[in-house]
This record gives sequence, structure tokens and C-alpha cells, in this order.
Amino acid sequence: MKTNKQQGFSLLEILIAFSILALSLGILLKIFSGGVNTAMVAEDYTIATQIAESLLAKTGSEIPLKDHQSSGDENEKYHWQLTISPFSLSSEGFDTKNAVAQLYKVSVTVAWGEGDTGGDDRQIHVTTLKLAAKNNVAS
Repeated sequence: MKTNKQQGFSLLEILIAFSILALSLGILLKIFSGGVNTAMVAEDYTIATQIAESLLAKTGSEIPLKDHQSSGDENEKYHWQLTISPFSLSSEGFDTKNAVAQLYKVSVTVAWGEGDTGGDDRQIHVTTLKLAAKNNVAS
């Protein structure tokens, strides 16, 4: 009497196992690459936000509060534009003729490009109001 004992795996079983392994690894690599891409985009937004906050902090001290626009580059990647304009509350019904201070609207836009397109694909826009004494305001 012969007993039919199978030793090892057949070629078909090995091929199926490797196919499942390859598909699983492909899916895992796609998940991890998506996570890395998200982290890189988050880093770009963080840097752009820091640039915008830095420009907002400089207005009123290093950058005078007067009606003007300026622009520049940071790290050869981020392009910013700063706009300062008088802000009037007269449209809200407030009488500003006797006011001792002037409100200014300060807007900063930071844009940067992705990849080799050369264009500005992403941007953030930050706006705030700053207060300056009327006698210190340059006209």
C-alpha cells in the first residue's frame, strides 16, 4: 500500500501567494506615498503661513502703515504680496471725522508653485486690521 503524502507546495500555490504579496505591497506603498505627499503639502502651507504672519508682524513697526503695495520672494519658492489700505467705518454709520486713530486693512497673499509647472498652484490669503494714531499716519 502506497500512501500519497504531499511534500511542499505546488508551483500554482507559490504563484498565487506571490501575486497576493505583490498586490498587498503595492497598496501599502501607495498609502505611504500618499502620506508623504500630504506631509510635504502641509509643510508648504506651514512655511507660507509663517511668511504671512511675519509680514503682518512687521507692519506698523518696520513697514509703515500707509496706503501702498509691495511684493517679494522667500526661499526662491514663495512669492508674497502685501497690500495696506485705509479702512473706513463710515459705511457702517460711524463718524470718523473726530477719531484719533485710523484703521488700516493689511492683506498678505503668499503663493508657491508645485513641480515643474512654474506657476503658482497654491496660495494662502491673510487679512487683518491694524490701528495707527492719526497724527503719526503718513499721508
